[in-house]
Amino acid sequence: MPIIITLDVMLAKRKMRSKELSRRVGISVQNISLLKSGKVKGVRFETLALICEVLDCQPGDILVYEKEQEKKAV
Repeated sequence: MPIIITLDVMLAKRKMRSKELSRRVGISVQNISLLKSGKVKGVRFETLALICEVLDCQPGDILVYEKEQEKKAV
């Protein structure tokens, strides 16, 4: 997927653990873990806004777009 979630990097910069973010945002630690691993298909804007508020960051600080490399025919 071309969208990379760098939530773990932002948590490290803020010296915050997933458990603390979970408590402050109001979502489960398991959901935070799924976000960190990129194993989610989507995230609600409301949740993203709360994460950004707690971490004092912008959505672009935790979501990065990378073009997928084109597969070459051999």
